[in-house]
Amino acid sequence: MFRPFLIDPTRGAQAPRVQLPGVDLLRFLAVIAVVYSHISFYLIDDLGTGWWGIDLVYKVFVDGVGLNQHLSFVGVSAFMMLTGMLITRSAIRQDRRKFLIARAARLVPAFWVSILLAVVLVRLGINGMFSGQTGVTNGEAALSFFLGAFFLKPQVAVLGVAWTLAVQIAFYLYCVSGRSLLRTAPLVVPVLGAVACMLVLIYNLYVPEPYTVPFLSRIAATMPTVFLGQIVYLGWAGLISPRGVILALFAQVNVIVLATDTQVYWAGTRYLWTITVVFACVVLLSRYDGRLARLRVVHWTATRSYAIYLVHTLVMYRAYENTVGLVGTTGAIVCLLIACALAAEVLYRCVELPAARRISTRWLAPKSPVVVEQAATGTRA
Repeated sequence: MFRPFLIDPTRGAQAPRVQLPGVDLLRFLAVIAVVYSHISFYLIDDLGTGWWGIDLVYKVFVDGVGLNQHLSFVGVSAFMMLTGMLITRSAIRQDRRKFLIARAARLVPAFWVSILLAVVLVRLGINGMFSGQTGVTNGEAALSFFLGAFFLKPQVAVLGVAWTLAVQIAFYLYCVSGRSLLRTAPLVVPVLGAVACMLVLIYNLYVPEPYTVPFLSRIAATMPTVFLGQIVYLGWAGLISPRGVILALFAQVNVIVLATDTQVYWAGTRYLWTITVVFACVVLLSRYDGRLARLRVVHWTATRSYAIYLVHTLVMYRAYENTVGLVGTTGAIVCLLIACALAAEVLYRCVELPAARRISTRWLAPKSPVVVEQAATGTRA
């Protein structure tokens, strides 16, 4: 059925390398979008105040370009697309065991430390919950280490941003289970993934309580952005034809439209356009090899992007409220950015990098630590 859309099924096992020198720049921009989004939500929605930077972003990107308010989902969708684009080749080439261990080495240690820190901060009364609860029980805290608390009703979140890890893990497991298809009929993987996402959305829409699982809808609504990145790699690597690329893209668009129509997304109805703009930027910039992509600040931010993502909401709000009275709004935002950078540097140097090296040395082949380093910098797919 899909033969006209395939180029050479035997090439899938080879998974050609695609040079992506602009990935660091994309990660840098995604970090800025994520941090800005939480600053904007905090100042506008929580405090009811404002800032000249938010006014400027709104005028240019929200009112002008038409992106989501607060740039909601801009950074998340960019990170998800990069995941699909960078991980697909590893999913094809590595055996299942090595693939999953490599992913766990990169993600789990820093995540567990961040969850522990989040629980401690809540218990000490320094931070609040990222969901409606006033505290977290021992059982909810234990579930949080395995993302289980997101599946509770009502949802329990000690570290709100960690929900995206559920999307990444779902993608990893899907790639592992469909590795044979990735190697022989790669077009089938994103298309079937879109069908599965639509079925999840329809299930939660029509099945009555208490049998629904709302968090699965959020995963299903986000997965198309990961598949978009996967489609980019498969197209550039010559593993699917241009017609196959169009078919796979069309399947993801249908999921996004369904998620928008059923109000699964949480910040308006501009998600298809927002994701389209982000997708265009990823395609255009991922192969950019100019001076901006090699700036030190870009490289530093890119290599610490995961750590920044995990810890920024744990420190930014307290940093802001403890400095705004002394240095004003702009000064407080500078202070919170410095606090986030310092916290991320500690997590990266003391947990993320050494843990990934140690796990890869213990459980993977001798060359795997180099692979881990490349994944951290995101220089190639």
